[in-house]
Amino acid sequence: MHLVAVESIAKQFDEKPLFSGVTFGVETGERVGVIGVNGSGKSTLLRILAGVETPDEGRVVARSGARIAYLPQNPAMAAEQTVLDYLFASDDPRMRLVRDYEAAVASLHNAPDDESLLDQLHDLSEQIELVGAWDAERQAREILTRLGIVDFSQQLGNLSGGQRRRVALAATLMQPADLLILDEPSNHIDADTVAWLEQFLGRATAAVLLVTHDRYFLDRLVSRVIEVDRGQVRYYDGGYFQFLTAKAERAETQKAGAARYKSVLRKELAWLQRGARARSTKQKARIERIGELQARAPAETDAELVFTVRSPQRLGKRVLEVEGLTKVFDGRTVLRDVGLTIGRGERLGIVGPNGIGKSTLLNLLSGRIAPDAGTIIQGETVRLAYYDQESAGLDERMRVIDYLADAAQLIQGPDGALLTAGAMLERFLFPPSAQWAHIGSLSGGERRRLYLLRTLVFGPNVLLLDEPTNDLDIQTLTILEDYLEDFDGSLVIASHDRYFLDRTVNQILALDGSGSVEGYAGGYTAYAEERKRREATRRVSKPKSPAPPAPRPKQERARGLTFKQQRELAELEIRIAQLEEQQARLNAAIASLGDDYEELHRSSEALAQTTVDLEAAVDRWAELSMIAEGTA
Repeated sequence: MHLVAVESIAKQFDEKPLFSGVTFGVETGERVGVIGVNGSGKSTLLRILAGVETPDEGRVVARSGARIAYLPQNPAMAAEQTVLDYLFASDDPRMRLVRDYEAAVASLHNAPDDESLLDQLHDLSEQIELVGAWDAERQAREILTRLGIVDFSQQLGNLSGGQRRRVALAATLMQPADLLILDEPSNHIDADTVAWLEQFLGRATAAVLLVTHDRYFLDRLVSRVIEVDRGQVRYYDGGYFQFLTAKAERAETQKAGAARYKSVLRKELAWLQRGARARSTKQKARIERIGELQARAPAETDAELVFTVRSPQRLGKRVLEVEGLTKVFDGRTVLRDVGLTIGRGERLGIVGPNGIGKSTLLNLLSGRIAPDAGTIIQGETVRLAYYDQESAGLDERMRVIDYLADAAQLIQGPDGALLTAGAMLERFLFPPSAQWAHIGSLSGGERRRLYLLRTLVFGPNVLLLDEPTNDLDIQTLTILEDYLEDFDGSLVIASHDRYFLDRTVNQILALDGSGSVEGYAGGYTAYAEERKRREATRRVSKPKSPAPPAPRPKQERARGLTFKQQRELAELEIRIAQLEEQQARLNAAIASLGDDYEELHRSSEALAQTTVDLEAAVDRWAELSMIAEGTA
């Protein structure tokens, strides 16, 4: 019996049918990815499986007792609710114990000498031991640490959108579940955290059904792909590479058109073949078979989305020259004395944890904000366009056609032909019926696609892209990558999408939080490998500090101590372990914090105090241990 079975379900909104006759099952421990253009019904399908929405026809049957945890794209959160209460809202008694334990640990940090808190922590530890909840506590701590969640007392209404998203993701992953249903879990988290999430889900015993645009994530994690396309649902075995291959084979048998997407699909398959994954895991016969497929007629596209705008302005040698660039926010130096020269045709990727300064650097390069020190010189021939995270200027009250026509009534294609705003919108999957809709009625992905079109419509020769992969579907991303591959201007991209960076850039600028920028040759994969090598070299060359003494077993403690000292020694063992965990959590949190600079400052101060407290606790433990052993 399936863990969850979907039987002939159908759904439509107003006059628009999303899908019908959909039947499939999810098995225990299976990993399934859902793919489709924005607005095709992916999120609706997930909501139906999660029981949040009902189908118009058919039914969803879950195995008796099956536990389902669901992460929506925009989770509902009460502004006055604290992070702690949201994270541990589960009815599971083990999670309630872990919640109380975490609350006691947080309180003990603020009042380390409070004996009642120590007693409470000791009692909770015994209860957690009794019900076998230490695994749940360990997993919760791992999730919270990697997602940079440290302050449990904050109200959700005071967090940024990205921080709330990480809290919601953590709460979902921490729930005891047989099936995890995740809608865009990789959105708004940095590349290192996405890599961790990929590994975490790979180790999880729960089945996973997810929507994501992260193609490395899909290729490495899922064993089956479900494609939702224009009312139809198709099923493919394997990850993203196998999906592409099977889709190309199906298109070949149907002899169907869309020449532009044929070229894109061939290029992507060829690019995947050249990568390390293909060389290391694909059999020679399979590679040859895909090569034969590429040599024949190219694959169909299921839509007519194409990028055809080219810049009428030739770019000169001088593009952007940056010298001594410094920017400070709330006393924190985000960028310090940065020097950078961007030449004609250069393709740079900017990486780093959230809130570390990637968007700040792009805002400085675009002229939206001024530096506190340093200069930025822009070449005379530069025709710059900036695609930002907030979709600035996207007026929800405007109609789609008016929004684009306001930028350009006629748009020049690469062959010199002029296209109307309506014709260009059709190429971007906005049919005439959708062009008169208000922007506020569009899905998040459709809005981003419209904003992307307006960004490119006047033919820039310098592109600044801030997290362009957020909320865009895979097909749009694939064709955007093809556009950027042929783009003969200069390109600067801030992104956490590893695949997208590997496809589009040949240099990486890494921000490390100190205000400096470090350069790496190649795309994201080359950067990640070189960063590991450099970090390993630093560890080898760094002198090792002596490790704190490990707490001795209780039975070896007691000889020369008073009762009060024995109790103090026992409490210190718990305290040292907690402070070490707190220190690790704060280090990880600082490396992956969101865009709240005040929170970064508070976390840094908390880390300094935790280090002082840990050293004092270890010193006192060593002193009492010597007394106990009669060596003092």
